[in-house]
Formats: sequence, structure tokens, C-alpha cells
Amino acid sequence: MNGIEVINFDETPSLVNRYMMELRDTRIQHDPLRFRTNLDRIGEIMAYEISKRLDYKETEVETPLAKAICREPADKIVLGTILRAGLPFHHGFLNFFDRAENAFVSAYRKYKEKGDSFDVLVEYLASPSIEGKTLILVDPMLATGSSMELAYRALLSKGMPAKIHVASVIASRQSVEYVCQHFPADRTTVWCGAIDPEINSHSYIVPGLGDAGDLAYGEKE
Repeated sequence: MNGIEVINFDETPSLVNRYMMELRDTRIQHDPLRFRTNLDRIGEIMAYEISKRLDYKETEVETPLAKAICREPADKIVLGTILRAGLPFHHGFLNFFDRAENAFVSAYRKYKEKGDSFDVLVEYLASPSIEGKTLILVDPMLATGSSMELAYRALLSKGMPAKIHVASVIASRQSVEYVCQHFPADRTTVWCGAIDPEINSHSYIVPGLGDAGDLAYGEKE
């Protein structure tokens, strides 16, 4: 799409398919610990797959018997997350990219007085410099793509990344197209656990799984 590579894990048999089934299943969703754990697990698997796209450098280490030449990532990674639903997903990535710097963005929907229309507002940003680094921007639900774009625009105040990986657990087809239109094609890759066909009048993904933040942390007023 628009020159951007889109990886859909739903098209390839893997454990992501099992964890996705549990995330969607209303019989299992009542267990918030299991829900968060499955977001964490999918984050770990995506982190492993993204690690194959990094640049590496050789490093010499001393073992008890001799010196060994090993390889480690040369990329400087910033792991960016949209609060609050993104936290367990973020944790899965951080389990693997344990030396990554971290960025957090608060982006939320502010509904207008009448109807289902809303604006997306960014209220909080905490981030290191992302200049010349590899930005991995994660949010479990990619419904319209506007929150992800606004988070990215906010992070650009901290520099221009060399590479961008956008990761979601479930995305709508519309949001994937939106991201592909609004992110730089020469440096972006999109990773999705599944891509669902549509969003409803409330801009929720269908069939989706509901509100990921509420399922992970409890309902909000």
C-alpha cells in the first residue's frame, strides 16, 4: 500500500493466531490478567520478527575459555506507546528490546456533544530524542489511524527517525490505508496481528474485540 510493506500475522499460521482467538473470545475476556498476558505475548512475537529487520554489528566478548565474536543490534531503538491500552503490548516489546529507550503519548477521543463524531487530542508526551533512531510505535487497536498519526506527529518534535515500525494487534482495513497514506513510505513498515474489514458508526473495529483498555484495566467513567 503506497509503497509501505504491511505484515498481517493472520495470513500466516503462528501462535499469534491462538492468542488473537483468546483476545476476541467473550468467554475469556472476563479475565483481565489473561487479556493483558496475551497482549504481552503478541508484543514479544512481533518484537522478535522486527528484530530480523534491524542492522547488526559484531561484538567481541570474553567467555571462560576464549574470545567469541557475537552480533548485537546496531540500531538505537525508541519504543513508543499510546496510553493506556498500549501498556501491556508495550511490555511485550520491552521484554525483548530490553535496552530500548521509551516514549509515551496520551492520545484520546473527545466526543462532540451530538452524534458519534470526535476529535483526537494529544495531551501528554514523554520521549527521548528519536533523531536517526528506529522508532517502534505500538497501539493494540488501530481503528481509524488518526491517533497513531497524531502520536507520530507529536514525536517528530523530538527528531526524525531513520526507520519506523507501526505495530497493532488488530487494525481495520481503513486504518491501514490511512497509515500508509500519512507515514513516510521510504522508512515505514506496518505490523498487524489481524486486519478486520470495517469500523462501525462509533469507529470501533468490527469484529474486533471491544475496548482493549477497558478489558485490560477496567471500565472508565
